[in-house]
Amino acid sequence: MPPRARIVASAIELFRQQGIKGVGVDAIAEAAESNKMTLYRHFGSKDDLICECLKQVSARREQIWRDLEAAFPDDPLAQIRGWIHEAAECVFSDPRGCDLANAAIELKEANHPAFKVIVDAKKVHKQRLIDLCRMAGITQAEQLADALVLLVEGARVCGQSAGVEGPQQQLKRACDAMIAAYSAK
Repeated sequence: MPPRARIVASAIELFRQQGIKGVGVDAIAEAAESNKMTLYRHFGSKDDLICECLKQVSARREQIWRDLEAAFPDDPLAQIRGWIHEAAECVFSDPRGCDLANAAIELKEANHPAFKVIVDAKKVHKQRLIDLCRMAGITQAEQLADALVLLVEGARVCGQSAGVEGPQQQLKRACDAMIAAYSAK
C-alpha cells in the first residue's frame, strides 16, 4: 500500500479503537510504518487526516447502498430492509458504533472541519433512505426515513451502553413495525 493509504487505514483503525482525541500523529505514523514528515506531506494537519478518514468511512457506507441496489434491483423496500439488516449486523458485531456519530460526539466544536464532513455524509445517507421510501410508495417518506435513522442510531448507542441483551435486540422488529405503520398511511 502507498504511504497515504497506509496512513489513512491506520488512522481509521486507531480512531476506532482509541478515539480521535486519544491518538496522536506519532502513533498514526508508527502504525502506518511511516513518519510524521510523510504524514504531514500528505495531510497538512491532523484535522485534514480526520476529514479524509471520515470521507473514506462514508464512501464505504455508500458502497453498501450500491451493493443493496445490485442485490435488489427495482425493489426499494427490499433495499431498505437490506439496509436494516446491514445496520443490525453492525450493531451486533461491532460494539464501537458508527465512526461518524462517534466523531461528531468527540469533536464537539461546531467549527471543526470534520463536522461538515459528518453532516454532509449523514444528509446524503438520509436522502438515500428518503428516496427509497418514496420509490416504495411511502407517502410520508421523510418521516419514515427519520424514524428508521433514529432507530438505527439509537440501537448503536444501546449496543455500546446497554449490554448484549439491551433494547438494540429489537431493532429489526421495531424497523419492520415502523415500515408497516408508514405503509398503511
